[in-house]
Amino acid sequence: MLRVGIPDWVDPGLLHLFPDGIELVSVPARPAAKIAVDFWVAPLTPHAASEMVQYLEGVKVVQSLLAGVDWLLKVVPAGSQVWSPQVCDAQGVHNVATAEWVIAAILASLKYMPFYAGLQAAGDWASRKEADQAYRSLHDIAKALHPPVLVEELARKRVLIVGYGSIGRSIEERLMPFDVEIIRVARNARPAVPGPGVEPVSALKALLSGADVVVLIVPLTAETTGMIAAEELALMKRGALLINAARGPVVATDALIEALHSGRIRAAIDVTDLNRYRRDIRFGPRPTCSSHRTSRDRVRSFLRARCDSLRSRLRATSPGSRFTTSSAATTDSQ
Repeated sequence: MLRVGIPDWVDPGLLHLFPDGIELVSVPARPAAKIAVDFWVAPLTPHAASEMVQYLEGVKVVQSLLAGVDWLLKVVPAGSQVWSPQVCDAQGVHNVATAEWVIAAILASLKYMPFYAGLQAAGDWASRKEADQAYRSLHDIAKALHPPVLVEELARKRVLIVGYGSIGRSIEERLMPFDVEIIRVARNARPAVPGPGVEPVSALKALLSGADVVVLIVPLTAETTGMIAAEELALMKRGALLINAARGPVVATDALIEALHSGRIRAAIDVTDLNRYRRDIRFGPRPTCSSHRTSRDRVRSFLRARCDSLRSRLRATSPGSRFTTSSAATTDSQ
C-alpha cells in the first residue's frame, strides 16, 4: 500500500480528499524515529522541510505545496545517496489565489484603498483631497485639476504581464473584463496563432516605458534574479504601478526603495528579497504590501488537485504492485 507522508499540521477535516488505497502517515516536525514513506508532501518552509527530511526514508516522490521548487531542491538534492526522489511542483494549484491577489493589489492601488482605510481609521474624511495631491505629485502635474482625482480607473490601461505561464494566463483572464490592453512576456516569443502573441523577455526594456501596470510573475532563476533593477525601474513610465507577485529577489530591493522615494512610480508587493518584513527598511510612500501567506482554501485546492492525480495513478497500478516514480505526478513546467 502506498504510504503518503503529510505534515501533522494539515487539518484532519481535509484528509477525506485523499483516495482509498493509501496509508496516510502524519509526520511531525521532529519525529522520534525514522519514518518510511513513498510519497512525501513537504511543509511550506525550507527550515521545516530541512528538519523533517532528516527523519524520512524510502521517499520516491516529494510534492511541494508551492508553485516553485527551487528552495526544495536545495533541501532534497538530486542524486542523494540516501534517496533520489522525483520532486514535483504545485503548478496550477495557486493560479486562482495568486491571480485574485494581483487583481486586488491593482485595484487597491488605483483606488487608493490603503489611503482611504487610513482616513477611515482616523475619522478624517476632510483630508480625502490629499489623494489628488498624491496623484499630481506622482504624475508631475503642477496645475490643480478640476474635478480632483480621488481614484483612478483600471479601464483602458496597458498591463504588462512578465511571466506568461499558467498563473500569467489566469491573471489575464481576470483582467479582461476591465477593458485593458494586455502585453505578454515570456522567456521566448510565441506567435499570435493559435493563441495570444507573447513577446520575448529580451524585449522587456523596450516594453516597460509603455506600460501603466507591470505585473511580475516569473520563477526565481539565475536569469530572473535582479531582472528589475535601477535601469528597468527608470524605464518605467512616470506614475506606473509595479506588482511583484513572483519572488522577492526578482526586484533589486535597494533600487526599488530609491524609485519609490523618488515618487516616480508606485508598487504593490507580496514579497521582498527577504520574503519577510524588516522594520529598518522603509518602502517609500504607502506601497500596498502583503505578507505572502497561504490559506485553508489554497491547501484544500492543492489536496484536491494532487489527490485526484494520486487516485488516477492508483487506478493505473495493479493491486500489490509498488508505487514507483514512473507512477508519480510529473513536475509541471512554466
